[in-house]
Amino acid sequence: MTPFPWDTAMRFGLGVLRLPPRDFWRMTPRELASAWGAVMGDRGPLARNELDGLMERFPDGR
Repeated sequence: MTPFPWDTAMRFGLGVLRLPPRDFWRMTPRELASAWGAVMGDRGPLARNELDGLMERFPDGR
């Protein structure tokens, strides 16, 4: 089982959302996930073909 990504959650809640620590620690994981979806979008990780397309359009070193 993968541990909960506390570092990422804290950076998002405290840094991006600028929540006071008191409010961040009172949130449930579901509330934090909902806020993440509202700010970052609800899509999952890129599919391989999407990544390949981006790499083709924006190659490194140019």
